[in-house]
Amino acid sequence: MLWVVVPALNEAENLRELLPPLVGEVTSLDPDGRVLVVDDGSSDRTSATVGELMMDLPCVELRTLGLHSGKAVALREGLAHALALGATTVVTMDADGQDDPADLELLLAALEHGADVVTGVRRGTSDGPVRRRVVRWQARAAALVSGVPDADAGSAFTAMTDRAAAALAPLLAGERHRYLGVLAHGLGQRVARVPIDHRPRLHGRNSHPWTGAWRGVPDLVTTRFLLGLEHRPAHLAGALGAGCGLVGLLGVLHLGLGADAPGEDRGLLLAGLLLVVGVQLALFGVLAELVVHARDLEGRTAARSSSSASRRGASPRPAAPRDPGLRTPVRPLAGAVADREA
Repeated sequence: MLWVVVPALNEAENLRELLPPLVGEVTSLDPDGRVLVVDDGSSDRTSATVGELMMDLPCVELRTLGLHSGKAVALREGLAHALALGATTVVTMDADGQDDPADLELLLAALEHGADVVTGVRRGTSDGPVRRRVVRWQARAAALVSGVPDADAGSAFTAMTDRAAAALAPLLAGERHRYLGVLAHGLGQRVARVPIDHRPRLHGRNSHPWTGAWRGVPDLVTTRFLLGLEHRPAHLAGALGAGCGLVGLLGVLHLGLGADAPGEDRGLLLAGLLLVVGVQLALFGVLAELVVHARDLEGRTAARSSSSASRRGASPRPAAPRDPGLRTPVRPLAGAVADREA
């Protein structure tokens, strides 16, 4: 079942022109297809306009967020809603009309050829020169950090399978919606890129200005950490701690054994501080490794429990509540009464 998720912020006029041809394209590809508009706390008549269009376009659905939470959150909510209602293929696109619904067929064709995620790479862009340079720089930075070539950080036209959408949705926050292809590549998904057209904006101004690209820089670093160091955080903390500790130790030895000189006390204090920070970073890495190990162990235990229950044909039995002051779990009252009667 095909679902198209369209996050919108103050896009009432654009949605009035975008939704009819988009619905026609979706229903021609999948008669049961749906279009979900996620209103990200718009201050105009976005929700009212979509409500009016839903009278003539029954396959359109509307989900309204109470507050403006950002495009990534709107996409996350839309993906979760679509998956909960049985979506097998999910497409994301902007509401400003710059993505051509006719290119939807190209994205889905690439999915049919074995890709898990297909991102649209714009052949030409109608953006201004400043925004073009910023997006080009961001794409190069994303390719350098992730190793994914031709990453178009300014294109939101992306198609994915339900499994890929379920894996990507929890990672969407901040400005990470710009790095869907990068995230998918890091998760081991098969990523394909398809050239698409980029049309001028239909009405109004961009609700996500080019300055959002600069705000995406910290999220690019976070994305790199999630993809490369999530399961081995001690590698990062240990390397930083070793560097600080080594510099601090050399400074303490040099200044502590050297002759008195003006300003030596300050240098010795700084060297000692670096040494302490290095030790703290190393300990932080050890604690992070323990947390990751506990999380993975809990996940494996839950998976084994679910697998055993499915083989027995029963659902997993919920854990009994534990009283902090007791050594043994507290039985539920109903279970105790049943045991007594038996």
